[in-house]
Amino acid sequence: MRRTVVLGAALLLLLGVGAAVTRLRVFANFECRATADRMLSRPRCRRPARPGPPLKAPAMSLRRAWLCLPAEPCQPCVRVRLALPAAELDGVRGLQLNFLELGSNRASWLQVWRRHQAPDSKPWQVQFDCFPAESGQQVLVSLHTIPDRGLAISRSHLVAAELPGPAFTHTWVPESRAIEVWVPEGPAVMVRLCHQLALECEELPQPFHRQVLVHGGYHVSLPYEFLVPCLCIEASYPDHDSPRSKHCPFRDLPAAYGPELWSSVHFHDYSTSSKDQMAMVLSTRCPLHPQATLCWREMAAEVSPCHDIPNSTASEEEQAYILDEVDVHPQLCFRFSYGNSSHVECPHRTETAWNVSVSVWGLQLRLHLTSSVPAAFSAALCQHQGGQCQPEAPFYTVTATEGSAPGELALLLPVQVLGSCVLVWRSDVRFAGKQLLCPDVSHRHFGLLGLALAVGLVMIVLLLNCRSTWRPADGALSRRPVLLLYSPDSEEHLGLVCTLAEQLRAGLGCDVRLDLWEAGSVGRVGALPWLYAQRGHVGCQRGTVLLLWSQGSAQLFHQWQVGVVSRIPGDAHDVFGAAMACLHGEMSAVGHGSGWVLAYFSRLCSPRDVPRLLRPLPTYRLPRQLPGLLGALRGSPPALRRCRRGRVRGLLHRLLEAGAREGRPPPQPPEVATGT
Repeated sequence: MRRTVVLGAALLLLLGVGAAVTRLRVFANFECRATADRMLSRPRCRRPARPGPPLKAPAMSLRRAWLCLPAEPCQPCVRVRLALPAAELDGVRGLQLNFLELGSNRASWLQVWRRHQAPDSKPWQVQFDCFPAESGQQVLVSLHTIPDRGLAISRSHLVAAELPGPAFTHTWVPESRAIEVWVPEGPAVMVRLCHQLALECEELPQPFHRQVLVHGGYHVSLPYEFLVPCLCIEASYPDHDSPRSKHCPFRDLPAAYGPELWSSVHFHDYSTSSKDQMAMVLSTRCPLHPQATLCWREMAAEVSPCHDIPNSTASEEEQAYILDEVDVHPQLCFRFSYGNSSHVECPHRTETAWNVSVSVWGLQLRLHLTSSVPAAFSAALCQHQGGQCQPEAPFYTVTATEGSAPGELALLLPVQVLGSCVLVWRSDVRFAGKQLLCPDVSHRHFGLLGLALAVGLVMIVLLLNCRSTWRPADGALSRRPVLLLYSPDSEEHLGLVCTLAEQLRAGLGCDVRLDLWEAGSVGRVGALPWLYAQRGHVGCQRGTVLLLWSQGSAQLFHQWQVGVVSRIPGDAHDVFGAAMACLHGEMSAVGHGSGWVLAYFSRLCSPRDVPRLLRPLPTYRLPRQLPGLLGALRGSPPALRRCRRGRVRGLLHRLLEAGAREGRPPPQPPEVATGT
């Protein structure tokens, strides 16, 4: 059914644009279908785009024409026109034409069937193009109805030998995009450029259609629109029905027309994600039948290479190319090949049925998948080798079931080795491109991994050495919640924020509240309501609001201050801006921010970057003053003597500096845009 709909749309489109004829045709003034023997193959049956003057019924008209099928020399043929009175067609379902070439006894037949038997008072007008015949042969054509109602017509036609047409020579002038035609001394000649289709050489579209009278001994320059295989030069004398001569110089010259061939083609995209089907219809100047296969483009840019997908040849009918069970994606494209040239055409719709992003959580990759259609997705780690990234077992799969509401799916993958990338693809279809995502835990970012491992190691050391000191009086640090706030000004800052939050949660058991971990809730209720709700919870539980500062925070704080002074409201959707408004209100009410603590990483910030208004807050420099920060989160200062402060601080610095020396590129933020 889907294929029928696409082919129907393709047929209407091709009729509308005057597409090239690639096989025999039957024109009728009613809906019809045609069958024939092997010699004629199966003709196409359609309504005439430009119907000529009707014949007076009953009548049969025969005339000579030229049949030029692809990859075959042109040959003469007999065109048949019929006009049958409606009064004699009561109960008639179809017609049969019988052909006989008398000299060779070569015979053939054609049947034309009416699709609908609705009453119609109009005469039947039918034209068949056309029965191949040899020059100089007599062709007999007879007609009878199906079923037989006694109506029979017979005519014969002599296929006369073709007289030679006028002589001419030509020169291709590519820099002028024109062909110069020279006429030798003698009578004047009419010349034109045309597109040779199956039966006729059709005129070029305006403004390139020109039919020029050239006197003997002169020449004319004829411009063309595109250099295509069916571009021909036709010459005739000014007399009516004079013999014509024709030359198609580029038919066997693919090196000449290759660069322009695809510019002359219009691609009409009928692909649909909901049906997992890729479909394109071609409108061409010439009767072309290129081969179409799938390929995956690395990036959306047209210059990006497109890698072929094996065994993905599309079926073609009526210049409509269809392939089922496909993950329709803007980077999964058709590669059309004709002769020695090819062209990549991608779906014209840029939206996708699913999207994926990746975030780094310690030594795990978390894939966030959203899909608007029921689908199954697979993912696997891969390693770059020779420009390719081949998936390695095991494969991880998640499924969005039929009838479920569109939403998020999640996959967790371990980072087994440095330099890992991940491939993600739809696994419930035959053809799908694999999207490549490489988060910044690759070999180029040892700094982040070293830093994460260092912070983790330090936390373990601190836990082992200061277990009794850090243990709160009431038994557990986890009972005091920590609301962690920051400014998203750099990827490196985000990476450090996530690392510290994860270590506080996993290593120390803190109840850490972080907007990155509650993105769904923030998006649902809004930044300001979410922040005030979290602040209220932390206050009720005697917890701490930890504000992680950076140079970017200072710039954002200044912008926020300017907005407050000028009474221009800030962005209520920004958690950092909402946090500043909340802190400002608390400090104005009680004179200091009770329950607020400020910390900064020495690599990204200095004490001068902390605004004067915030300096009354307890401030800690990380990593040097990490034990003091942990004591503040606990609710009391740490016993530095029992924590072996100097030894821990030295170990902390050595680990962090070693990680920093390995590589300076910033760590990956929790959400990374999808890439290929």
